[in-house]
Amino acid sequence: MSKRPKYWNSAVKYLSKKDPVMKKLISRYNDKTLTTRKDIFYSLCKSIIGQQISVKAADSVFKKFEKVCNGKINQKKINKLRPGELKKCGLSRQKVKGIKELAHKFENKSFNPKKIKFMSDEDAIIYLSSLRQIGRWSAEMILLFTLNRPDVWPIQDIGLLRSISKNYKKKYFPSKKFVEILRKKFSPYCSVATWYLWRSIDDEPIQY
Repeated sequence: MSKRPKYWNSAVKYLSKKDPVMKKLISRYNDKTLTTRKDIFYSLCKSIIGQQISVKAADSVFKKFEKVCNGKINQKKINKLRPGELKKCGLSRQKVKGIKELAHKFENKSFNPKKIKFMSDEDAIIYLSSLRQIGRWSAEMILLFTLNRPDVWPIQDIGLLRSISKNYKKKYFPSKKFVEILRKKFSPYCSVATWYLWRSIDDEPIQY
């Protein structure tokens, strides 16, 4: 894992001044910060594996996946594996297709993650979503956790909506209008606000 993002201290000060609820959360959860592996291929594989199954089940499948890769999760290794070997890890046919296609696109450069550096958040989301099994939510998780973009506000995320309802005493689901008010208030550090809101409902920091 890397060190915390360079913008973290500035974000914490900014959010604490802008919002009393956020100030309280920042004070309560000051033991850890957002980190990243800076390995987009690894994170995309983990995202695909974890879709539509519980966290516990995803962890179990991923350990088997990591084992069949001999601890080296990269496109070259995946391309050498047969689909049947991946299925034995507990992966569905669609997830096997998604991971195999991902590895193929990384190796032949038809998908080039280096391009994302020069894209806006929205363009990056569209680019990532062009991959099989990767939708908007998964793309936003990559921007937030792997690339540490500072202003990601994943409004499709159930955990984020639950935490907004809990901390701001709103009905579940909170209204789109209120969610947008918070986005404007927290920008340009929505990623950091999201991270603290998640911590308020799950003390174990999420990592992709």
